[in-house]
Amino acid sequence: MGFMKHRLVILGGGESGVGAALLAKQKGYEVFLSDESSLKEIYRNELQNAGIEFEEDRHTDQKILNADEVMKSPGIPEKNGMVKKIRSNKIEIISEIELAYRFKDNSKIIGITGSNGKTTTTALTYHICRTAGLDCALVGNIGFSFARQVATAPKPLYVAEISSFQLDDIKTFRPDIAILTNITEDHLDRYEYSFEKYIRSKFRITMNQVKNDHFIYNLDDEVTMKYLNQFNIQSNQLPISMKKEVPNGAFIKDGDMYVRTGSDYVSMSVYDFALKGIHNQYNTMAACVAASTLELRKLKIREAVTTFQSLEHRMEPVATIRGVEFINDSKATNVNSTWYALESMNKPTILILGGVDKGNDYSLITDLVKEKVKAIICLGTDNRKIHEAFGNIISPIVNTGSASESVHAAFHFAEKGDVVLLSPACASFDLFKNYEDRGNQFKKAVREL
Repeated sequence: MGFMKHRLVILGGGESGVGAALLAKQKGYEVFLSDESSLKEIYRNELQNAGIEFEEDRHTDQKILNADEVMKSPGIPEKNGMVKKIRSNKIEIISEIELAYRFKDNSKIIGITGSNGKTTTTALTYHICRTAGLDCALVGNIGFSFARQVATAPKPLYVAEISSFQLDDIKTFRPDIAILTNITEDHLDRYEYSFEKYIRSKFRITMNQVKNDHFIYNLDDEVTMKYLNQFNIQSNQLPISMKKEVPNGAFIKDGDMYVRTGSDYVSMSVYDFALKGIHNQYNTMAACVAASTLELRKLKIREAVTTFQSLEHRMEPVATIRGVEFINDSKATNVNSTWYALESMNKPTILILGGVDKGNDYSLITDLVKEKVKAIICLGTDNRKIHEAFGNIISPIVNTGSASESVHAAFHFAEKGDVVLLSPACASFDLFKNYEDRGNQFKKAVREL
């Protein structure tokens, strides 16, 4: 590079873009950030205070295409015009976790990916590590970006939730412990509607692992097992299962979980898990296996698993009003997430469904809807697909245009002993800022009943 500073251009000025900018600036790169839309005020101020050059509401070719390297925010798809120009100019594109990885020093990383359950598994793994007294940080899709954490408060251990979009542009990123929760069809709009591309993207989490690293995966997940042997995985494989006993990893048999990762093993009853539902038993097994490879005290692992509080917007109990229970599962942005939510319902359910559909196949939940749902309340601007999918098996199906309207409609059809479940199976940006906003408006409407 001679006397020239390494020029890193960052596309996208959200949490990961700004986190990357702060880290790159601190490490002596020449940094320029460009965002096609306008920046949030908090991020604009941070960039100004750090003396980082940026532009908003546009991408200027000559300021971007002179980069030595580009860091692309995970939200920007490959089909974006600017990304295509960068690729045709043969400029290397990396993701934010790749940049953070370069500067993590000797810290360890637990990296968690998968279509469903990754947020819960990440939060639980972090909770176990904290309960056991480790100095660690929760990064990635939850909380701060990995790069920001490395820049502002580096830790000896990072517990990172990682999306497939982050994995698409890694080069050397290597988690000491990788967890792949499961693989179901999601985000296919970003993978040219090729399920296989999306699957390959998820398995990249193991790409750079070496033999002392660990890879935790779900033995009962058909897609994972179908593809597992197509990748030359070097790390120590630790499967989790409810269908068979595994010598290393974890399994559940007759209501007890057994975790073994070396000579030591941990066991506990699933009835003591703070998280309920079959899917959460998988999430809990994965987190316990990760904790066990760190050789944390058994007592601490057990304590953490029994004290964990579930996440906001993920099967979050809101209130019980005149015997009707309200649950906020706004984080269910795909059909599989809603499948998991319905699977754990044991009362007659009024389901609030709808929003922006990413190519949903509602037939996945038809059986559960038949079995458990007495009314569907649509919450979206275009609900035709929901009516087509369930019109002949559920009556009533009602259209609503706001969180408040949907809550009132649901309450109208509910009787004492029923549950009203907001589990939309869709993205939220037709009526809301994001799934958090949707969940918060739902909770506010419930409290105002």
